[in-house]
Amino acid sequence: MVVFPASSVLAQETPKIIEIIQAGGSTQDQFNFPGANILVKKEGIRVHLFHEGALIKSDISYFYPKQNFFKANGNVIMTQGDTLKMACDQIEYNGNTKLAKAWGKVVLERPDMVLKTDTLYLDRNKNEAFYNSFGTIVDEKRKLTSIRGIYFMDEKKYRFISKVKIEDPQYELRSQQLDYYTERDKAFFYGKTTIVGEDYDIYCEKGAYDTQLQKGNFQKNAVIFYDNKEIRGDSLYFEKEKDYAAATNHISIIDTLNQSVINGHYGEIFKAKDSAIITRRAMAINIIDQDSLYIHADTLLATGPQEKKILRGYYDVRIFKKDLRGKSDSLHLDQSTGLIKMLKLPLSRKENQIFTISQKNARNPVLWFGKSQMSGDKIFLTSDINTKKLDSLKIIGNSWIIEKDSLSDSGFNQIKGGVLDGLFEEGALREIEVSKNTEVIYYMYSDEDNELIGIDQTTCSRLKMLTENNEIKDITFYVSPDGNLFPEKDLPINDRKLEGFIWRDQERPKTILELFSEEDNQFQPIEIKEMSIPEGFLEKKDE
Repeated sequence: MVVFPASSVLAQETPKIIEIIQAGGSTQDQFNFPGANILVKKEGIRVHLFHEGALIKSDISYFYPKQNFFKANGNVIMTQGDTLKMACDQIEYNGNTKLAKAWGKVVLERPDMVLKTDTLYLDRNKNEAFYNSFGTIVDEKRKLTSIRGIYFMDEKKYRFISKVKIEDPQYELRSQQLDYYTERDKAFFYGKTTIVGEDYDIYCEKGAYDTQLQKGNFQKNAVIFYDNKEIRGDSLYFEKEKDYAAATNHISIIDTLNQSVINGHYGEIFKAKDSAIITRRAMAINIIDQDSLYIHADTLLATGPQEKKILRGYYDVRIFKKDLRGKSDSLHLDQSTGLIKMLKLPLSRKENQIFTISQKNARNPVLWFGKSQMSGDKIFLTSDINTKKLDSLKIIGNSWIIEKDSLSDSGFNQIKGGVLDGLFEEGALREIEVSKNTEVIYYMYSDEDNELIGIDQTTCSRLKMLTENNEIKDITFYVSPDGNLFPEKDLPINDRKLEGFIWRDQERPKTILELFSEEDNQFQPIEIKEMSIPEGFLEKKDE
């Protein structure tokens, strides 16, 4: 046997009876309305019913005292102090449950908003209002519409479900489901959601948005169309006032005008400065010669307006294209001119003192075309901005071309000078000119049987070289060449390499994945915390 404490029994309140305050007249119709007192308007006196702080005025009311229930119609007005006023054509109200159903041009007014719908359910115990036949809410700042909606009066919160729309002078928001807090101007949304502002579009399937300040966080298939860019990532942040957006984990910044994409795991976009910075396994993809040019660096920075976009890469720059590989300390790509600069960091004073020439050359930018390794203090590649094909190559200072001899085990064809100029034809490097203190070591073979004739050592002021399939095919010397052709046995091993020689094939990225360093490959994206959605939001979304 269970005995309940007396206090729990006393705590159960007896429902208060609905009170009749006034009526113009009263009658009964037991056939059509058994048990009802029919209260009517007469001589300007309308029906007034009162229940626990709520006053309901109407032209006619069917009041059932035994059920503590009434139905009313005719210019119905319900007020609750100075905090709530509702007008409708008809209403039903149960005094025991404090539940009301109003329909026919329903208008619910609160100090901070006006709700209009065809049918509204009101729970006075929970202080909640609910509609499921399309509703419109207008506050002092914006208009909100949805097929279904719940208004939590105590929390000053709306829950909108199905075809949700917020119309603001600054933007328009559409969502499948949304919680909106009026005092905080904060919206939480779940499901397919779009926000269209004056100069930005946002899509996501889970997010939070400050409807007053136009800033928020966006997750789940999130994308921002902003400043002629498409920004994607696991988690996005946007702030209109600061002209700022940020993305975290698996991000992509897509520039359709310049046919380029930058990937990484963290990025920031500053619209006012026309700039974007990307880090953490950063990778840019540009279209050159109808092929993708991949550029990796610790940090990538894109600046300038769309028609004059400049991409900069800093620290451990590596590039990859089907017929071109490269490496440098920094990179500068001007998309308006098609110019790529590959540069190096200055050596420290101590490094300049203790490094050998080969060690210094090992710091230079380097390119690989087919079997040829080309390096120098500065490398410039130019593409035709119309055809997007490589047009010219220039290497300034300590210019080198090294190619492993195809027949000997340890021989290298070498050309070094002060300046190198190269021309491309249909995207392939066809003609190279090297000038200023030019030196050559070249393995010469007979045309008939590919027998080694000897090793050529020549110095001159300038030479011109023709290539085929990215291999040296012919060399012409200009301006008083001075050289000798040595039989292999007569040229010591140590004399077969020019001063400063260094073969850097181990640095050459052979696949796109090799663009990333060991440190890059060990990087793990930070865990994105699930966005905090208001308690009960998901659980009640199908109510």
